[in-house]
Amino acid sequence: MISRADQRDQTRHSLLREGRRLFTAEGYAAVSLAQIVTAAGVTKGALYHHFASKADLFRAVLAEVQAEVAREVAQTADAQPDPWSQFVAGCHAFLAASTAPAVQRIMLIDGPAVLGWNEWRTLDEATSARHLAEALTALIDANLIPPQPIAPLTHLLSGAMNEAALWLASTTTPDALDATQAALTRLLNSLRTPTS
Repeated sequence: MISRADQRDQTRHSLLREGRRLFTAEGYAAVSLAQIVTAAGVTKGALYHHFASKADLFRAVLAEVQAEVAREVAQTADAQPDPWSQFVAGCHAFLAASTAPAVQRIMLIDGPAVLGWNEWRTLDEATSARHLAEALTALIDANLIPPQPIAPLTHLLSGAMNEAALWLASTTTPDALDATQAALTRLLNSLRTPTS
């Protein structure tokens, strides 16, 4: 027999899974609470037990997507042999992950629209921007890039990569990801401390 705690966890998981599927397929604005609870096989009361609103469910889905992208970026970076290669590979992994339709729709398109720019930025800073700042700090500590304030550099690079990801979501240009990765590599290489 399933415990009440397990049943609550299953309900929450079902709501997140179905909410994510519907938000990805149709976009936040086109999805109703009735669709979500029907797809999850629960009542509206069960939904409201876990989430205060559709926006609250979306916030949880967005956090899940951001955490998955952050894990993918970290795993890709950690597989590299040195801090510079880790940094470049992590940035490339972010762009590659951002080409997935679910990531684009939830994290980059609907995220800022649904939650508002300030809340979306706060969530972004807690995940990908935090990891980017940590990587930049490590590069400065290793004398691979010149000492400089981390916050503006983090925001500049994060903004550039988010904008590139949005462009990738809408372009039909062949090999757009490869061209964007190459441009990103050139941009990142320009940050390196000159060697004599």
